[in-house]
Parts: sequence; C-alpha cells; structure tokens
Amino acid sequence: MNIKQIIPLAMLAVLSACGNSKQSESKDMNTLTFNEKQAACMSAIACNEAQGDLVSLESAIHNGLEADLTVSQIKEALSQLYAYTGFPRSLNALGVLQRVVGDRQAKGVKVLAGNEASALPKDYDALKQGTEVQTQLTGQPFNYDFCPAEDYYLKAHLFGDIFARDVLTHADRELVTVSALAGLEGVEPQLNAHVRGARNMGVTDEQLQQIPVALAANGCKAAASRALKAVNALLGVEDNSRSEYDQVDLKSYWRRGNPNDAYAQYFTGRSYVSPYGESVVNVTFEPGCRNNWHVHHGAVQVLICVYGHGWYQEWGKPAVELKEGVVIEVPEGVKHWHGAAKGSWMQHLTYHKNLQTNPTNEWLEAVSEEEYGKVR
Repeated sequence: MNIKQIIPLAMLAVLSACGNSKQSESKDMNTLTFNEKQAACMSAIACNEAQGDLVSLESAIHNGLEADLTVSQIKEALSQLYAYTGFPRSLNALGVLQRVVGDRQAKGVKVLAGNEASALPKDYDALKQGTEVQTQLTGQPFNYDFCPAEDYYLKAHLFGDIFARDVLTHADRELVTVSALAGLEGVEPQLNAHVRGARNMGVTDEQLQQIPVALAANGCKAAASRALKAVNALLGVEDNSRSEYDQVDLKSYWRRGNPNDAYAQYFTGRSYVSPYGESVVNVTFEPGCRNNWHVHHGAVQVLICVYGHGWYQEWGKPAVELKEGVVIEVPEGVKHWHGAAKGSWMQHLTYHKNLQTNPTNEWLEAVSEEEYGKVR
C-alpha cells in the first residue's frame, strides 16, 4: 500500500516549537543515549525518512516506539533531518509519526511522550553556540568563505538552533545524520565527513559499526553498503587474510574477519567470523563452504545475507536461495544448514532472539557432496 499524505501548514509549528519544560536531568551531549536496540531503530527511521519510503518508515516508527524511543526523540530526529533531506520529506515523515501515535493511542498501545526541549538561556547566541559545535564536529574551525550565507545557516541554525535542543545529544544527532545520509545516493563526501564527526561527538567505534548492521537488518542494503564503506574508511579496516579462493571474487565491504577455527570441525570448507557488537556476528563462507546440519534449542536464529550467493535448507524441504537482502528466521528445534554456493563467496549476519534459559546448539552430520550438489 502506498501512503500519500497531505500535511497541513499547522505542522510547520512542530519544527519550531520549543518546550519550556526542563529535562529531568542534564545530559552529556557527547554520549549516545540510545541503547543498542533503540539505536538500530533510529537508524532505520532516519534512513527511511531520507529515502522517502513512508511504508517502511511507518514500520520503523512502530519498532522504535516498541523499543521505548519517545515521541519527542523521534519527532526531534525527523525535524532535524529537514536540514539534510528537505522540508517535504521531513514533513511527510512527521505526518507518518503523528498518525502512528494516534493509531496506537486509539488502540491503547504503549506510547512514551518524552520531554520537550529545555528553554534556552536568555543570553543564548546561536552563531557562537553553532560555531563551537561545528568546530568540535569537524575537528577544526570551518569557514565556508565561498558562500557566507550557507556558512551562517550551518553555524547559527543547524549547529546552533537545532543542536542546542537537548531532546537529543550531539552524539544522538550524528547517528541520525549518518543513517540518513547513508540512505542517499551521491552524498558520500558528506557521509564520510559526518562519520568522522560522529566519532568527534562521542559515538564510539563499536556504535558506528552497528549502523550498517542495523540498516542491513532493516532491508536498507544499499544504505548499509555505503555506511559500511564510510565506517571502514574511518577505522582503517583492512583484511589481510588470503586464500586460493580470492581469484573467485570477494569484493565486499563487510569484514572477512578471522578464521572460524573454534567451529571448523562443523564446517565443510573454510569460514571466517567478525563480531559486530555484542550480539551480531558476520560469518563469511568461502565458495562451496557450508556448515553441518544442526539444530538450535531454546532460540530463534536470524540470518541476514549481506553479500554473495548461498543456500539455506531445512530438513525435508527445498533449499532457499541466499542473496543480498534475504532474511531467514530459523525456527527453534528445526534441523537445517546454510552456506555459500559453489562459485561464490557468501556473507551473512547472524544473531539470536526469543532466547530461553540455557539455549544450545546441536551439531549433526555434515552435508554430503550429494546433498549439496542437488541444491538449485
């Protein structure tokens, strides 16, 4: 279903409203306040706003509210993004948020309103404040002498008026900005600059690495690739491992990582692992590599293919093709295997959900050459 929404002019007030209520406590503006799940939801919200995908944005907003993001936090992010994606997309996105909140309230579903921005001090100087914030973000004084008007807008309005609103910290805002810019084609210089700026504003390297993971998990695969390239460039990520299969092709921005020696006995062929945060791992399969038949007890495994071509198969069922963007939820207690196709590398992110007490993994027999040769 396509969502077409006309936003009344009254909605413009949302962008300029400044609440008088004080925040319950002062914030460290150089610290990300979102937990891992909230950060992933906010990345999806920002990226879908930038792409103008209102259907996916609606789902992302629901997920964000379920993760206890407040209406004020989401509203603030969508308002900020008008400076990066334009008023039309910002206003349309705010309209989706308004409708989602109304629908949830009508159904009695949880909605956390959150605090509005604290009142600014009487001696607030937008140009001075914005210049200080911009200098911290860029790592040095920045003056756009070619266009003084644009320079003023950046300093006084974006990094002054907008960044002075304390609903979100400066680190929060940079996560939003990076996620949105990743969703746009042709803005790589700005994306790279804001990845560096996010680090300067207190977003940790691990939190930066979670942005492409979150985008990939939410179906924004092109955005995930752009974000991953920018983050890897900042971190100087370089994979020096080599094998005879490199002549086949591995041109992925997702790290190959280290040889999966701990589980090598359960794989036919070679695999590699690279953790992204505490719960997500990227597994790389060389061409023809697959794991043994196995069963997860007490957990649902989620696979997100981010590169290459491979297969997933449940016992007694036809194999399912794995290619970029395919998401598989492996039911608890179901015998299955997954791996790369014969002529291609394959990488998937994996994590577990619906965890029960003491989940286990039961490794079984290898996938025979005959079984593997039948997958089409």
